[in-house]
Amino acid sequence: MHKFKRLLHKSKRSFRRRLPPIKSGDRIDYRNMSLISRFISEQGKILSRRVNRLTLKQQRLITIAIKQARILSLLPFLNNEKQFERGESTARTAGLRTRNKINRLTLQ
Repeated sequence: MHKFKRLLHKSKRSFRRRLPPIKSGDRIDYRNMSLISRFISEQGKILSRRVNRLTLKQQRLITIAIKQARILSLLPFLNNEKQFERGESTARTAGLRTRNKINRLTLQ
């Protein structure tokens, strides 16, 4: 009997209800940069719906607004803060350079 009562008894975990990121008065529009910029990562990518805690309809409207703002040059397509120096190269480009040198040497 005690086991049965324990199963029916819900655990009293307290959780803080998060506020919705978009309030009912907020207008999802490409001109509303303060709203749109909350849903973009540091690299300039659109964050997922799960991260944003948005409904499906809100996420679609945010995505459309971000794309419109990008087309109208209000937002960058990519946000590259780090400018690569000429001396630095990534592993992928370094491998391509050595292959190109080898190809040039064999062709001569």
